[in-house]
Amino acid sequence: MLVLVKQVPDMEHVRFDAERGAIDRASAGVEINPFDLNALEAARWIVSSIGGSFSALSMGPESAEAALRDAVALGASGATLLTHAAFRGADTLSTARTLAAAIRKLGPFDLVIAGEKSVDSDTGQVGAMTAGLLGIACVTGVERVRGTSGDRMLLSAERWGRSCDFELRYPGLITVTKNLNTPAPASLSGKLRAAKTPIARMGLEELGLSVETVGAAGSPTRVVKVTIPGEPGRDGAKWEGDLPAALDELSKALAARRIV
Repeated sequence: MLVLVKQVPDMEHVRFDAERGAIDRASAGVEINPFDLNALEAARWIVSSIGGSFSALSMGPESAEAALRDAVALGASGATLLTHAAFRGADTLSTARTLAAAIRKLGPFDLVIAGEKSVDSDTGQVGAMTAGLLGIACVTGVERVRGTSGDRMLLSAERWGRSCDFELRYPGLITVTKNLNTPAPASLSGKLRAAKTPIARMGLEELGLSVETVGAAGSPTRVVKVTIPGEPGRDGAKWEGDLPAALDELSKALAARRIV
């Protein structure tokens, strides 16, 4: 198995640069994406239940090595960092294209697990896009792993307000929600092992990609304008005296606002 992880800013303290339309990543510390902790816990549960092993993969700057060491401390047998100046500014498609290229090089894998989304962009697109580029089955928003049966995994995920059951044939990719499990902390032995584990690196050349297909250059989407909505004001009225007339005015006001 392979678990996709991402290093993200501490969203409780990060600032947003409205002029650039981007998160000011230098304004706060970094951590492993919280949803990816659920993905790592899912991989650990599968290993403890039916055996096997999992490794971790991340795309980012050199500092993202810390997130991969966290993944190793939580049970990953190894980790690979995709890092290159050309990868900067990638949108979801460009990111998925780079991850898919790495998965082809590192695989094959029976199962790829990712968090439902990252807290810094909140799109929930990368997992499904990566599966699409790889041409493998995908189930998003998994809230329960019900078990395995031969060449498939039995899953549950919410769709349109209802819990639905799925059978995912290997190879496949799943994205998991916070409802799936409660991530356990890394053990001391896991942290010691993570400190000694070498983190592999892959760049543009190793992946066989061109500059035009990755990072900002390979991104079809751009942030054109960012608007931060203001706090809505309160609008009120006061009626005195004639109660029936006041109720009639109230009824008209509610209807005008499509409340009734």
